[in-house]
Amino acid sequence: MSSVRYPALYQINTRVWLTELSRASGGRATLDDIPDAELDRLAALGFDWVWLLSVWQTGPAAQAISRAHAGWRREFADTLPDLTDDDVAGSGFAIRSYTVHRDLGGAEALARLRQRLQQRGLKLMLDFVPNHMAPDHDWIDTHPDYFVHGDESDLARSPSNYCRVQTRNGPLILVYGRDPYFDGWPDTLQLDYGNPELQQTMIGELKRIADQCDGLRCDMAMLVLPDVFERTWGIRAEPFWPKAIEAVRREHPQFRFMAEVYWDLEWTMLQQGFDYAYDKQMYDRLRDVNARPVREHLHAGLDYQEKLARFLENHDEPRAAATFETGEHEAGAIITFLSPGLRFFHQGQFEGCRKRISPHLVRAPQEPVDAGLQGFYETLMTVLRQPIFRDGTWSLVEIVPAWEGNWTSDCFVAWAWQRDDGERRLVVVNYAGNQSQCYVLIPFADVTGSTVRLTDMMGPASFDRDGNDVVSRGLYLDLPPWGYHVFEVTAS
Repeated sequence: MSSVRYPALYQINTRVWLTELSRASGGRATLDDIPDAELDRLAALGFDWVWLLSVWQTGPAAQAISRAHAGWRREFADTLPDLTDDDVAGSGFAIRSYTVHRDLGGAEALARLRQRLQQRGLKLMLDFVPNHMAPDHDWIDTHPDYFVHGDESDLARSPSNYCRVQTRNGPLILVYGRDPYFDGWPDTLQLDYGNPELQQTMIGELKRIADQCDGLRCDMAMLVLPDVFERTWGIRAEPFWPKAIEAVRREHPQFRFMAEVYWDLEWTMLQQGFDYAYDKQMYDRLRDVNARPVREHLHAGLDYQEKLARFLENHDEPRAAATFETGEHEAGAIITFLSPGLRFFHQGQFEGCRKRISPHLVRAPQEPVDAGLQGFYETLMTVLRQPIFRDGTWSLVEIVPAWEGNWTSDCFVAWAWQRDDGERRLVVVNYAGNQSQCYVLIPFADVTGSTVRLTDMMGPASFDRDGNDVVSRGLYLDLPPWGYHVFEVTAS
């Protein structure tokens, strides 16, 4: 995604951020009011990319649906006990037009912000939502053939998936945007990828967006794959992504695409031309709190792993601090962010925020900062800035039982990083709620005949070991529940 092999991305809820700035200033903040000092802070932390969630123009139709939907309203009130209608702007994914929202300052303010980011070496990522549009999009009147249609029997049979829409040319029965496993999203209408003209128009939208940013996170990108689309709608569609990505890259060769993807279709999306795909499998395995499936996941080829976007939370998932216990959270973060791939962090994660904020909302609850977790992430980001973790060579390390019958070796995950200049790191995690022991078979054969110093970069541990012993038997470790080391390895 940048000149760095393993970059770091920070996701920001733009509307929530501007609401906070507005509250502090007493006026309506736009993208121009984002302080330079905050951009300096993100650059200093080591981020390469800033993803601004929800910058596109939304409309009153989707907003009214969001405010009236009883189920959503309960979720909003759980997040904000003092909820008001002003807090509900409508989903940032119910897009009325791919123009920068007027309340954010419009396209000119985004261009100025992008320039400020570029001055700090930061690239800008925005959203693209291929599957659907807002119910008051202009195409409802000008190109109703761009949408999937139903009939009266569909509406009677499945009112949670179909709706009657009044258009300039009379009423139509259209379909809510949806994925095949859930009812439709009633604040959206489904686009018809079986229509070649729609596909070309969406490519045109992509090319216009690509003039304004450096990369896109593509929402539910697998929904427009031909087989998925036909299975959902019974409509045959030509492949969209390969020609869309190629069209953008002809004009912007360095433009990057990240796919939100599920259902084990990560490799499929990468073959379609995406640079990165969400690594939901790693996240789910960490939530299951079992080291072996995590270790097995890391056995995949590096050509695959380095294209995975690895996260512990994002706007769709529950907050990490509310999902993982403290020790488990830190251990999971070491595994997630010191592995190869795109390191994907979310606004509020460092501070230990516990309330997920719906993309329909423009205000976040006030939450106390978890100072311990914040300190952990500050140290982790310091470690991640080291070139070895951004451009080094990664390899999984073998683990063996500390003694016959000791099953706790199965609780470990370990790997090494190396650089051509001889720099080395060893990362070991006991991903279990019990004390565990093992031998780690480190891959540094040239340390024989020397003293090996292991200095933990995430904690105070530092000790010397005989190089011959470490190579022949392995490095013995006895770690507490959720214990971990990020060793700098030197030989003398």
